[in-house]
Parts: sequence; structure tokens; C-alpha cells
Amino acid sequence: MPSHFSRMRSLFSVLLFAAAITISATGQTFKLLATFNDINGEFPTTRMVQGFNGNLYGTTLGTNSSGSYGTVFEVTTGGKLSLLYTFCSQTNCVDGKGPMGGLMMASNLNFYGTTSSGGAYGHGIVFKMTSTGQMKTLHNFCSKTNCADGEGPTATLVQGVNGDLYGTTSGGGANGNYGTVFEITIAGKLTTLYSFCSVSGCDDGVNPQGGLILGTDGNFYGTTYGNSASQRGSIFRITPAGELTTLYTFCSQIECDDGTSPMADLVQDANGNFYGTASGGGLYGDDGTVFELSSTGVFTDLVQFSGACCGKFPFGGLVQGTDGNFYGTTYYGTNGGFYGYGTAYEVTPGGEYNLLYRFCSEDNCDDGDLPYAGLMQATDGVFYGTAESGGKMYGAGTVFSLSLNLAPFVTTLPTSGAIGSTVTILGTNLVGTTAVSFNGVSATFTVASASEIKTTVPAGATTGDIQVTTPAGKLTSNLVFSVP
Repeated sequence: MPSHFSRMRSLFSVLLFAAAITISATGQTFKLLATFNDINGEFPTTRMVQGFNGNLYGTTLGTNSSGSYGTVFEVTTGGKLSLLYTFCSQTNCVDGKGPMGGLMMASNLNFYGTTSSGGAYGHGIVFKMTSTGQMKTLHNFCSKTNCADGEGPTATLVQGVNGDLYGTTSGGGANGNYGTVFEITIAGKLTTLYSFCSVSGCDDGVNPQGGLILGTDGNFYGTTYGNSASQRGSIFRITPAGELTTLYTFCSQIECDDGTSPMADLVQDANGNFYGTASGGGLYGDDGTVFELSSTGVFTDLVQFSGACCGKFPFGGLVQGTDGNFYGTTYYGTNGGFYGYGTAYEVTPGGEYNLLYRFCSEDNCDDGDLPYAGLMQATDGVFYGTAESGGKMYGAGTVFSLSLNLAPFVTTLPTSGAIGSTVTILGTNLVGTTAVSFNGVSATFTVASASEIKTTVPAGATTGDIQVTTPAGKLTSNLVFSVP
């Protein structure tokens, strides 16, 4: 157990380090793109996703007190903001309200998401939405007795290799109000794969707030939040068939120095290691941490947040940039007294921390404050995000960009496929493309637009990078494409 003196000495070292990197952190460009209001949406709290047209899509939460129950929005990388859908547009909010999870784009190029409440039974829905805002409810939670199918989903969905969608609910389930893992087909057939608190003492975790990620081994990985002094969160693996294994239990270190209450999705790197954030716990009170869980199960604390220097409460999780480093936000910290207004930061795989931006750096917090959601990197190489509040005139949140001069890239839907299967490549400035290859094997292709290419996995292709040759040069996929 660290002594009080060693804790204070570590904090002093962190403060000095943060001061140094704050001064030396150059080369990034922060830009305010759009401001929310009571017409186009209020209080964005989820990570955005890039559509096939190159624009960004996300949700706002809204508030009951303002009579706003959440929206789906589209914003261009130049900052043009459009409202696509307003939740609770139907009688008794049967179309859902309060989307706390973000959107995901499936391989059919439609968006899918959840709301935390509303729907036929008042406990949330799974919905499908087109890029033009046409919405369809796929499942109403709490449709089974005692909400055995789950209730209150708060996380983004993920698509499996079979084309089905997978997600979590924060409550409901067969064992009480502890949450579930579910699978749902594109057509809307939902299957509960796992109900938490299925073992003695709820040692398998309770109440997941974050979503799942698809691991390179074909299994899904996620976290539970916990709900008491004895349940402070966990990391788990679950097979597509629903077999769950707990990989790590938080607050395993004295005074919860390893963190507590993870709220966001994990990230897996090319070596199979997992990275994430804990929203609380840590060396400096309850400010949160960044952690690594190696492919062999070794847990390492990478960053111990302190609101005074580095931010606190990393609710939104991490994204791995094309440079191999991780990027995220904290909800509070560094500016404006004890709490501050939040930060954007960078962490290397080795744990080196770099403060990139302090929110509310402009008068009246015109640049936004309290970034609840994590960052995303678009195919132009730039990071984009939202702040829950602040912004010019309205104070209902912002959309911003953060350029670190990283190169553009391409991404694929899906990220794996057999020989002959159809693949959509998404990117920027793709008109005039002259070649597409899968790990060096040439493929036939059609340029559908400046941001979309249609292709098929060629004979002889193996697992590896996809490369696209454009007039401006070669673009490489940000993720390895797997060929089974």
C-alpha cells in the first residue's frame, strides 16, 4: 500500500509533468464546428460515427425538464448540423426517448442504436435508422415478465461476424435488475445471451454501462459498472453462444488504486491487448484511471487521473488513433477551479500522458464544456467529438474537431470476409482511385462516391491491410481485414 507521503510525492510529480507537457503540446488544432440548441438537439453524450457519405452521425440526450427527449443528428466535417429525428415524436413515446448509447453503422449501411427509456413498455428500444432519418423500432425492452429480456440499454451496439448485432442492457435480466448481454438480428429477433448476477455474490459483475467490442478471436469483450461497495466493476469475455468469463475485477488493489466503475467500451490493439478507462477510483481520490489488460491477463495502471492537472472522470473511453496512441476525454478537470470543464488527452501504449486541450478555454465556454462522450477518428485523420454543454449562446453542447496532423486512411464494412464476399471501403477523396488490394492481392472495385468504394475479397487474399491508391497517394486501412 502506498504511504501518504509516497502518494503526495507521486501527485507532485504528475503536476510537474502535466505542466511540462501542457507547455510543449503543440501541433494540434482545435475547431468549434457546431452548437446545439433547443431546436436541433440538446446535450450530446455519445461518441459519433462516420457514415458512408463521409458525414458524422450521433445522438443528443435531451432532458425531461426541457421537454426534449433526444435526437439523431448529422454533421458535416465542415460543421453543417442537421436534425434527422426527434425521439418521443409518437404517442406515449413508443419510438423511445433518452438515447444514451451512440449509433453504429452496420454492413448494410444503415444505423442502429438504442434508447434508455420509452418504447411500448417504457424501458427502452433497439431501433434502425437510415441516413435520411427514417426510423423503425426493432425491439421493445421489458417485453418479457419481470423484464427478463433486459431494460435501460445505455451503450452502442456492435455487429458480429454473423451479421447480427450485440449489446448490453444496464438493468433487467433473469436474476433481477442487474443487466444483460443480448443478440438481435437485423430483422429484430432478440435473444438474451446472459443475465448478470448469475453466480453467487454476483461475482460475474452487475449493471454494464458500456457496450461490447468484437475481439480478434471472435468473442466479445466488455465491462460492468458495479453498484455497491462490493461490486466495483469488471472486465469480461463472452462467446457468441453466451458463455461468460470474468477477466478482471476492479478495486482489487488497496484503496481501489486500480480504478472503479468502468463506463465505456474497451479497445483492443493489434497485439491483442485491451485498453480502457475506469470512471472512478485511482490514486488521487476518485478521479479515474486508464488501464491495460494484456492478452495474457496482466492488468496495468497506465494513467492515474488528477483533476488538478490531467482531468477527472474519463466517462467516454478511448479510441486508438492511426499513430498507435490512444485518445480520450475527461468530463471534469484542469480549468475553472476544483472541478474544471473537461479535457482532451493522449496516452501512449506505455502510459505517457499528454494534455491536448482544456475545455471552456474561450469566453463563456463558447468552445463547449463537460465532454461526456469519447473521441472518434474520421477517415480524414482528424478526431471529432462533442461536449455535453457550453457553446455559443445556447449552452446545449457543441461538436468540435481536433487535428493532430495524422494522415488520412480507409476503413471497411465489414472488417472480415471470405473470398468473394462484398466489402464497402469508406474514406475521403476516393474519386480517381486506380487500385485496391487486400494484403497485396489486387481486387476489382467500383468507386461509388468520393467517400465510398464497393469491392469484393479477391481470390488469394489473406488477412492483412487493405490499400487504396488514389491520385493523392496510397491510403491504408486502420484495421487489419481478416480473411477466414
